[in-house]
Amino acid sequence: MREGPPKKIAFTTLGCKLNFAETSAIASRVRTHRRTDFSESADVYVVNTCTVTANAERKLRELVRRVKSRNPEAKVVAIGCFAQRDSEAVAAIEGVDLVLGMAEKYRLPELLPALERGELPRILNEKSPSEAGFFPAYSAGDRTRAFLKIQEGCDYPCTYCVIPAARGKGRNPTVEEIVAQAEEIAGRGIREIVLTGVNIGTFRDRSGPRERRFIDLIRALDQVEGIDRYRISSIEPNLLTDEIIRFVLKESRAFLPHFHIPLQSGSNEILGRMKRRYRRELYADKVRKIKELNPDAAVGADVITGFPGETDELFRETYAFLKELPVSYLHVFPYSPRPGTEASRMKGQVPRAEIKRRSALLRELSDRKQMLFIQSQLGQVRPVLFEQTPSDGRLAGWTDNYIRVVRPFRKDWINRIVPVRLDRADGLTVLSENA
Repeated sequence: MREGPPKKIAFTTLGCKLNFAETSAIASRVRTHRRTDFSESADVYVVNTCTVTANAERKLRELVRRVKSRNPEAKVVAIGCFAQRDSEAVAAIEGVDLVLGMAEKYRLPELLPALERGELPRILNEKSPSEAGFFPAYSAGDRTRAFLKIQEGCDYPCTYCVIPAARGKGRNPTVEEIVAQAEEIAGRGIREIVLTGVNIGTFRDRSGPRERRFIDLIRALDQVEGIDRYRISSIEPNLLTDEIIRFVLKESRAFLPHFHIPLQSGSNEILGRMKRRYRRELYADKVRKIKELNPDAAVGADVITGFPGETDELFRETYAFLKELPVSYLHVFPYSPRPGTEASRMKGQVPRAEIKRRSALLRELSDRKQMLFIQSQLGQVRPVLFEQTPSDGRLAGWTDNYIRVVRPFRKDWINRIVPVRLDRADGLTVLSENA
């Protein structure tokens, strides 16, 4: 008797680069189903969820409705942070067939046959996030760049954040284990690695005679042959030491002049209410040191608008601080109260309309800063890693200092690092017309 064609499975990811890395790692272990695009018809749909904002939760509901309308018989599996933190709420979404907690999600490949036979309970979430240990993961979708997970969980109790509850305490593998993964990535012909995690600056490897920290890890990764570029996805300002800054900008072979440093607020009063572990003066000092060592380095910042207690005066304080600070771009996050957090119970909740207004102002500021940074780079020749996937028939890639460049298509430049002149700006993209 002939077997029918293999069943199809589709994955999609909501949220951060860490989620993308984990989705890729889980999907690569599935042997019973053929992977297809999430926009296509499939027998099983897997959504790696996020719980940082209410918008991510709404997105989950929209995705489930969409795939069930496409194939009412399909099984829908929810994994990830929202699935861990509020399993009952996720299971209550019409169309969700299985909810896997943080530890259980890595068992998805072995659970698929039982899922399709209807032999599983609706929720599998019996362990705490910390009991999941550390699951190695990296994503490599376009064969140009990989997101490599180096750390998991967080011990910082910021008043607005649900990630410690969803992912547990901070933990990481050894330096040697991460180096081995980087070597594996290099063996696939991938040129750039983005180091990702929840709070990567807290990296601690206590497996040897002395404790090794993040600086020791990046020194070891810098020696891996075949990887030409590393980016640090995000690092807390109080953990970004002068030693790390100097290594990246002056000593490293492969680490790029690009830092993403969460600020969250330019008001010390709000930083205190958030229970952040630094003040604006320290943040400004880190940016100043980066720019002194390399004026062309890119510096990105995360900012939360409308945090409880943020008066118009305190918002103007943040705006003025960022306006004067030589950062290259902002990621702006409208404050979204998360159930169970200390901030959700604080007095002084800001109206949504006002949060929207402030967010728009900061995004406009970000665009102006990004355009100024781009203008400062025009005429320079900078190395660009061109991507596997062409953009509108042209070739696109990123400079070492995180400027998007497009140029006429050349197939032989795909997944190559080529020095090109930055000729002229087209919005927040740079055009390069030289051969």
